[in-house]
Parts: sequence; structure tokens; C-alpha cells
Amino acid sequence: MNAQTQPSSPIQPGAWLGMVGGGQLGRMFCFAAQSMGYRVAVLDPDETSPAGSVADKHLRAAYHDPSALTELARLCAAVSTEFENVPSASLDFLAKTTFVSPAGRCVAIAQDRVAEKRFIASTGVPVAPHVVIESPEALAALSDQQIAAVLPGILKTARLGYDGKGQTSVRNVDEVRTAYGSLAGVPCVLEKRMPLKFEVSVLIARAGDGKSAVFPLAQNHHVGGILARTVVPAPDATPALVAQAQDAALTIAAKLDYVGVLCVEFFILEDGTLIANEMAPRPHNSGHYTVDACATSQFEQQVRAMTGMPLGDTRQHSPAAMLNILGDVWFEGAKARTPPWHDVIALPTARLHLYGKEEARPGRKMGHVNFTGATLEEVRTAARDCARMLHIPLD
Repeated sequence: MNAQTQPSSPIQPGAWLGMVGGGQLGRMFCFAAQSMGYRVAVLDPDETSPAGSVADKHLRAAYHDPSALTELARLCAAVSTEFENVPSASLDFLAKTTFVSPAGRCVAIAQDRVAEKRFIASTGVPVAPHVVIESPEALAALSDQQIAAVLPGILKTARLGYDGKGQTSVRNVDEVRTAYGSLAGVPCVLEKRMPLKFEVSVLIARAGDGKSAVFPLAQNHHVGGILARTVVPAPDATPALVAQAQDAALTIAAKLDYVGVLCVEFFILEDGTLIANEMAPRPHNSGHYTVDACATSQFEQQVRAMTGMPLGDTRQHSPAAMLNILGDVWFEGAKARTPPWHDVIALPTARLHLYGKEEARPGRKMGHVNFTGATLEEVRTAARDCARMLHIPLD
């Protein structure tokens, strides 16, 4: 079959679906697919991966292993991925003989901040002022004035950066040159730090026929570069801003000819301006609330999009908040402890989701808690109470 052509008829339950990546997003995909009657094969080298442990078949091999990729393509009617750092060449290999969503070219753009910013800007959606530094020679060719024009700023590696990794705050030209010198000459983006009011994300599902379904706008709060809390619907967003952000995300997805679930993160500046930050070609942390608060979860939408089934209803039936749980909560100082899960689930609005990871480490994503209730204030209060209970800093 053609690599970029959706199957001519929907892939029916009972078929095998493939997942490249064995993390928590793959695990939740497995739950959604299996509940719909599909069987799932996961490709991941880790024998204890969260998704591999619940999949119907676990191919324990590297993401670029040709034998494992061939087996995955032979077995599965369609394949998706759960993280953007999967080799896009592996997705292209799979697409020779089975349907892959999102396509490797979409993932390749999201993997590279330079390509991503250029692509988003080409759609007419604004991005932050920035300078591309592709090599030491390119930095040397920049004048102090060109660098100063995007300062104070953040120097970000073009590839393999997520959850605040690969980012350094810089205030002056000397700091830029010093910071870049410590990065072994890898391509980077120097992005101007903007007067940020708050952050939001738009989660959409897009089918092969171009039809799209948009979830409510989520408002996000980060601590140390990692998402700490999401509240939905976004409490500080006007109806006009909601429409603007959703339209921008739909524009990006259409220009990509995207099939699957896509998250686009935006900065809202003090003057109300909307700036695209980055996109994730997969379900997203800020969409975890959809499992408990929406008619269709982001993971079920991923299944529906890749199988050619009709997209689901994105209606939110309850105000929601999501609290991210990192491995830090398993420690009190240097002393290991068992978090008080009995107290967490005693909160009437709380739904606990743990990812089955064997080892808790500081900074490692271990789970999340969703809160659903009658009002936004109720769920925001519950999230704050739970954060105090687990000693999770929200500031």
C-alpha cells in the first residue's frame, strides 16, 4: 500500500496496531486500543517499558532495527508513535508497507527546532524572535548587534530537547558565546525571552480526509521546564483567544497534512499576543485530563485517526485539572518513602494514573492525577491540596 495513503476502508477491531515507543503515552494508547478491541504490538528496547508490559506483543529491539521494523510492519495494519525523538527514518521504513501516522516527515520537523520554527512561521502563525546558530562559524559571523537583538534570551539545542533539557538562559553576548561553546558546536536556536503572561496548548485530532476535532484550550503551568499542572478550560483565556489559538493549530496541522493527534503549545504575552512555542506530534501531557473529563480521550482519538475510524466527540463534560507526578515525591530529602496514595484517592475529585515504571527518580515522570468536578475552582483547589499532600511545588 502507498505509505502516505490512509487505508481505503476503516481498520476494524481485531486488527493489530503498532506503537513505536514504550513510554507512558504508549501505555495509555494500549489501554485505549485494547478497550476498542484492537491488539497492540510495541517496539521498544526496554524490557520493562510501561507500554511493553501491557501490550499484546513486545518487540524488544532498537527503534532502527530492520528485522524488528519489518516484523512490526508485517503484523500491523497501522503504526503510530508516542514520542518525537523516534528516528523518522524508521517511520519512513515502516511506511513502505503499512500506514503510519503521523508521517515521518511530520515527526522530522518537530524533532528539529530550526525546522519547526521555519515551518510554523511559513504558515503565518507568529513565533518568537530568534536567531539560528548552526555552527561555530555561523556564530562567529553574527555581530554583537544581531545577537543583542534577541536578548535576554534562551539558547536551545535544535535537537533532543524536551522538558527544559538542552536550554540555557543567557543575558548578554558574552554569555551566548560561552554557552554555545559548551555545546560542542551543535545547531541551536537563540530565542528572545518574551514578557509571558501564561501558556496554553491546543490539542487536535486530524483524520486522513482532513476532518479535525479540537479539544478545549488547556492552560499550563511549568516548574523547572516540566509541565506541573494543567487546567481546562483555560481560565484566563477569552473566547477570542481560544478561537485564535485553535485556528492557528488547525492551520499548522493542515499545512503539515497531518494525520493523528497533534499538540501545539503557545505563549500568551502580557499584551495578549499569541506566539507559537512548539508542537508535539503525539498525545501530550496537557491532554491527560481528556481520559476522565471528555467524551473521547486523546488516546482514543489517536486510535481512531490511525485506523480511519470517525473521530470522536471532544466535548468536555466536567471542568478538569491535571497534576503531574515526578519521581521526587518518592523521596523526603535523601530518604525514600511511599507517597500517601490512600490520601490522594480519598479526594472525591481525584483519579490517580501511575505509569508502572519500576524505578522512581527525581525528575522522572511517574504518573499524574486528574481532577474533575462541578466547577473550575473546585478542581483547582483539589489540585493544590493534592500538591501539598505530595510535596509538589507549583511555584
